[in-house]
Amino acid sequence: MKNILTLFISLSFSFTSCQTKKSTSKQDTVINAKAIEVPIENGLAKAYFASGCFWCVEAVYESVNGVTEVINGYTGGHTESPTYQLSNTGRTGHAEAVEVYYSPSIVSFSTLLDVYFGSQNITQVNGQGPDRGSQYRSIVFYQNEDQKVEIINKIKKLEKKLQVKVAAEVYPFLKFWQGEDYHQNYERLHPNNPYVKNVSIPRLLKFKQKFPQLLK
Repeated sequence: MKNILTLFISLSFSFTSCQTKKSTSKQDTVINAKAIEVPIENGLAKAYFASGCFWCVEAVYESVNGVTEVINGYTGGHTESPTYQLSNTGRTGHAEAVEVYYSPSIVSFSTLLDVYFGSQNITQVNGQGPDRGSQYRSIVFYQNEDQKVEIINKIKKLEKKLQVKVAAEVYPFLKFWQGEDYHQNYERLHPNNPYVKNVSIPRLLKFKQKFPQLLK
């Protein structure tokens, strides 16, 4: 479905932008809300990231040592029960995102942030690669003040080092909505899909070349 969607990017982008502006006040409520901390269960913590197509982000995090599972879904918006079709209108405020299950004894939240910023174009606003629109924007979610400070410090260091503006937004985590079953493990199950072959797999391979020490 991604390859079909990207054919209409130029037609839908302006519409998405307008709808995003209309929901600004609702989105401000989300951004200013108090973060919810997800408890560690069975030795596993959870982290939440949005960075373009969730198929791509899922594959990246699943390759990281210490990550046990990644779920594709939606978060960061102001509507209940978002779906793929609804989030792609740009009117729900949600972004395609992943829920990462990880063992803090093996991989830290700080390292997951390095994976996040190191596996995307950190300057691209409202999208990654060919996927454009608010539903593909980059967002990193914090569950407590320590995580928020760490995220902000990472961004500041990157901006200072690279002399660029990091596009990722910083949101409190509120709720994650699991995506449709057919979106889960998509890259692994559909290696011959044109989008996967031309966008998702190259992004994964680029990440692996950059961070070989983090791989399973």
